[in-house]
Amino acid sequence: MSLIPSFFGNRRGGSSSGAWDPFSALDAFDPFRDFSTNFPFSSALIPSGGENTALVNTRIDWKETPEAHVFKADLPGLKKEEVKVEVEDDRVLQISGERNVEKEDKDDTWHRVERSSGKFVRRFRLPENAKMDEIKAGMENGVLTVTVPKAEVKKPDVKAIEISG
Repeated sequence: MSLIPSFFGNRRGGSSSGAWDPFSALDAFDPFRDFSTNFPFSSALIPSGGENTALVNTRIDWKETPEAHVFKADLPGLKKEEVKVEVEDDRVLQISGERNVEKEDKDDTWHRVERSSGKFVRRFRLPENAKMDEIKAGMENGVLTVTVPKAEVKKPDVKAIEISG
């Protein structure tokens, strides 16, 4: 007797183990399937050509070490030529790029499109201690690393004053 209601769908892949697969229901349920048809104003939010813009939310980590500020961005599938790292006036680091839509062949049948395409831009205001002229960037295995060295904090000169009396 199954404890799982039938609305969760069939077991994925015809598993003979009798184990319930909690992810099998995800194939049938898509809450955003008719998003553009349910909301008349949404056509302005969806880019022309139907491209997916989830890449806009590219996740970037920023950590500070004693020597530098280090930014790491996961950019799978992008080449270094498709990514730009720039520093704008007033200490703003800008990381941008674009992933192109895969070409469709008229004989192809798509069952699911989840990988994102489109442009992304992320900006970070750098602190005063950033050495703007020594910024370095590198890309390895789809991970962009931008290193912004920090200026040494100059400790104020302290002069001891002898107390008389």
